[in-house]
Amino acid sequence: MRPALALLPVIALAACDKPADKQTSQPGVVANINAPIEPAPEAPPPANVTAPTPSPDQATSGKIPIDLQGRWTGVSNRCGDRAADLELNILPDQLVFHESVGTVEAVTPGSKGEVAVKAAFTGEGQSWTRTLTLRPAADGGTLTIVNDGAAVTRKRC
Repeated sequence: MRPALALLPVIALAACDKPADKQTSQPGVVANINAPIEPAPEAPPPANVTAPTPSPDQATSGKIPIDLQGRWTGVSNRCGDRAADLELNILPDQLVFHESVGTVEAVTPGSKGEVAVKAAFTGEGQSWTRTLTLRPAADGGTLTIVNDGAAVTRKRC
């Protein structure tokens, strides 16, 4: 019996050393795991599907429209004066004021070209959330920002 037990590990190893079966014995199994995988092509949307149009009271993607982006300052201030209290830089996702920065959370278009921007602000060691209404002039040269009922007009730089 002892000789049979001594041969058992040798027999087990010999069984593991068999050549691999051909690929045809297991259809659908990929043996070459290093082969590049091609993504499945995306199916086009059905022809009768239309993209949803957000209503004015729905928040959009959270990006400020491009026609409002840029540098703004007080109407009586000189453009480029970074020390001006009314200095404002509007980015797609931020409102950068003289002493605070607001990270945009939601943008909601209004009925007359105005935009409500909800932003999380930080500045001077404090944090707060506020919704500002941005009202551009028809010519795009000035921008009125309404904050809690108080309006301030800035000119484009």
